[in-house]
Order: sequence, then C-alpha cells, then structure tokens
Amino acid sequence: MRIAVVSDIHANLPALEAVIAAAGAVDAWWHCGDVVGYGPHPNEVVARLRELGAVGVTGNHDAAALGSPIVEWFNPDAHRAALWTRDVISAETRGWLVALPETLLHEGRTLVHGSPRSPLEENVTTPSAAGAALDLVPGALCLHGHTHVPIAWRIGPSGGAAVEVRPTQGRSIDLSEGRFLLNPGSVGQPRDGDRDASFLLLDLERRTADWRRVAYPVRETQDAIRKAGLPDRLASRLGQGR
Repeated sequence: MRIAVVSDIHANLPALEAVIAAAGAVDAWWHCGDVVGYGPHPNEVVARLRELGAVGVTGNHDAAALGSPIVEWFNPDAHRAALWTRDVISAETRGWLVALPETLLHEGRTLVHGSPRSPLEENVTTPSAAGAALDLVPGALCLHGHTHVPIAWRIGPSGGAAVEVRPTQGRSIDLSEGRFLLNPGSVGQPRDGDRDASFLLLDLERRTADWRRVAYPVRETQDAIRKAGLPDRLASRLGQGR
C-alpha cells in the first residue's frame, strides 16, 4: 500500500496540484494539518483533498480559521491571514475542517500536526522532543508537520536517544526496525531554503519512506496572495523557501 503524506499545504492550490501530479497513482492520501492559513485558496484546497478522500488532522492555522483563540498568539501576518481565511471559507470547507481531530490513530500509525504531547503548538526540532513524542504513540510510526522542514527521527530497536535523519530527494529510509517520527515537510510554504513543494511517499508493504520535492508555479500563488490583499511578505517568502 502506497500512501502520499502531505502537511502544511497552507491554501496553496498550485503547490498541491503539483504534488498530486508528482505522486502519481497511490492508494491513499494522509495529511498532517495546516490545510489552510497564509495562502489564497482555502476552499479550493479543501475541495481537492475531499476529492482525494484524504484523511488527517487539524493544525493550528485550521483551528484559527474556525475561531480558536490560538490566533491571538500568531504574528501579525499570520493573524491577518487567519482572519481573512475565517471570512472567506465556505460552509462546506468549515464543516470539513471542524471534523478533523487533533490526533488520529489510523491503520496503526499516528498522525498529528505538532506533536502527540502538544498537537497544535509544539515544534519538534530536537532529539529530546522527538523521543518524548515517540514515547506517547502506541506504534512504531508517527507522522507530523508544523515545522515546514522535511526530517525524520529514529529510535533504534534497543532504545536510546532519537537520532536525526535528513531526507534527500530520491533517498529511501528503511522503516523495518526501530521507531520513527516522520515530517513530510511543507507543500505550500517550505522553510528549508528550497521553495519546491515537499511531500512523502510511504510504502507500508516495503516499509520505506521516500521524500520528494516538486516545482510548482510560485508566481501564480504569489499573484493570488497579492490579489486577495494578504500581506506581501506571505507572497515574497514563497520564492525564498523561508
């Protein structure tokens, strides 16, 4: 069973369409939250995920779009975009977002946006945080997002500290031994210096994970951001992958 795993799409339809094309024929789509926020296409992105039958979890920007007070902790650009998103989402989009859980155990794998101990807020960026996250999940595999950076953390069969594994294009990680925390990176707003959309292909039979990057028409999204009256920095950063 081959699964495309995405996260942090952030209402960027051209990026999502590029990922869908690059993923090709897969058996399922899983997402790790922040479907909306920042970007100009919240309704279109949700509609596309519904067509794909994607399953997943809510992110902090999804919650903000639904009226959560978490929005008050956002920086000014994110705050402005969240309020804009709140105003423009349709009833269908709202209903789909409302139904997303904070944590999902799906086919023996855990999906969450931030981390199991703080689903909407924690950025897992250290071995100790990764280890604490894996200690809270029932299986050997947890998928998350939030940092906008593709990364894997592994704890070996004999235990010990979590070890960072930096995925690269075309590199396959063997998931057959140990426990893993996998971040597919961001589809719609990468922050690792590479502006190409990032996603993960998970093969449950071969027990492998492959990270992929795909170019998309960044200018198209930038123009849509500016046309919507959203902060210009949200457009300019897409060209920098930051």
